[in-house]
Amino acid sequence: MFFGIGMLVLFYKPFGVLCQFSGEGTTLKDHIDIPNIYPAGRLDKDSEGLLILTDDGRLQDTLAHPKHGKHKVYWVQVDGAIDQGA
Repeated sequence: MFFGIGMLVLFYKPFGVLCQFSGEGTTLKDHIDIPNIYPAGRLDKDSEGLLILTDDGRLQDTLAHPKHGKHKVYWVQVDGAIDQGA
């Protein structure tokens, strides 16, 4: 599958930042000043990590929408011990 990629941005989203450009609190707009670019996926506010942003709607949909079945791997670090209840 070919995509006519206009722009790709790799951004390390800090802890406490909402993974959107609008809303209350600190958002992507406080870190990225590029018009018409959107995240291809999401990270929770309480997460940090690499985020791909693009202005290519087809690429964004292919990477982010579950209907495409893209395999994703997440490495996590947690505070405290993980018990059976967790």
